[in-house]
Formats: sequence, C-alpha cells, structure tokens
Amino acid sequence: MMIFRLLAAVLAALLPIFPAAAADAELARLARASGTPDIPGLKIVWLAPWGDLASARSWRNIIVHQTEGPAGSARGGAQAQAKNPTRRGVTVWVETDGTVYWAVAENLVPTHSDGANRNDNKYIDNRPTYRQVVRDNSIGVEFAGNYPDVTAGPTEAQVAAWRILVKVLRARYDIPLERVYAHNWIDYKDARYCEGCTLATMARQWGE
Repeated sequence: MMIFRLLAAVLAALLPIFPAAAADAELARLARASGTPDIPGLKIVWLAPWGDLASARSWRNIIVHQTEGPAGSARGGAQAQAKNPTRRGVTVWVETDGTVYWAVAENLVPTHSDGANRNDNKYIDNRPTYRQVVRDNSIGVEFAGNYPDVTAGPTEAQVAAWRILVKVLRARYDIPLERVYAHNWIDYKDARYCEGCTLATMARQWGE
C-alpha cells in the first residue's frame, strides 16, 4: 500500500511538468517554421513573414529597446520600418497592448545599436560586448509606450507577450540566455533611465 501511495504522489508531482514540456516542445517547433505561424499566447501582425530559416541572418544576440513614443506608436514605427527596413529601428515592435509587429525580413539589418560604443561600465562590465554586440549580429525588439515618462516600465500585456516572444526568438535563432541584452547594457543612451533593463533582466530570470 505504501508503494502505491508513493507512486501516486510521484505521478501527481510529474503531471504538471508534462503539459509544460509538451507546450515548450510545440513552441520550439513553431519557432522553426516559415510563413506566418499562429503562436499560442502571441498576437503577431506579420508585416514581413518568416522565410526559410536557413536564409535568415545568424542572429547571435537579442537587444531590448524602448521607444520614447506614446501608446499606439509601435504600429506606425513597424509600418515605417517595413517600408524602409534598414532605417533606424528594429525588426520586431511590441505595442502596449502586447501586439507584436514583425516588421523586417530576417535577412535584413535595421539600424540600431550603432557600434556598441558605451565604455563606462555603468550598469554591467561591458568589456565582452564592446563593439561585439552590434546591429549586424543582433536582432532588436522595440517596446513602445514610455512617453511622456521615459522611466515608465512595460505594461502587463507587454511583459506577457515578451515572456513568450523571447522564447520564440531564442529557439528560432539558437540564442543563449546570456545573450539577451538591454540597449543600455551594451550602448549608453540616456542618463534618465536604463533602456530595456527591466525586460532583459526579466528574460534572464525566466530562463533560470
């Protein structure tokens, strides 16, 4: 009887794990797809569908940005980016309501993180990233909405979307957790706040 009780307890403990593992496996499968896959938990507006993964750039890093724009500005920014992919901006934009806009084809490089020219080590020791984590090898994600208060954090909807989106990006491009960076960790921008730090920190904590 004791053995059966122990076995039942073990099975009860494992049951919550199996659905989570299955969900992660399915997410990983979708992350390697082409076209405009429906990813559970994400609302994605595909301005630039995924192509063959073999033709995408070998993105090695993820850089989290925040734009000093009002709620609703991600859509306009993404649309402008789609029309001129290499303009100043990023590949992926996230609205305050959590909507994700995939704006640029995976083989093109928008202008962001110009040279990783910060060298003050203010937030982290950036010697490993100095002129190493740059736009040519880093996919950028821009979160809209911190206007007029640039110190305002991301919305709950953005955090929920980011929790899934960062898994998708990491799985699609095989990016290690330690290569998720805030803009201000690799390239000094604004003394008033640390751009992207909250979201990048969350991503690293979730992956632990």
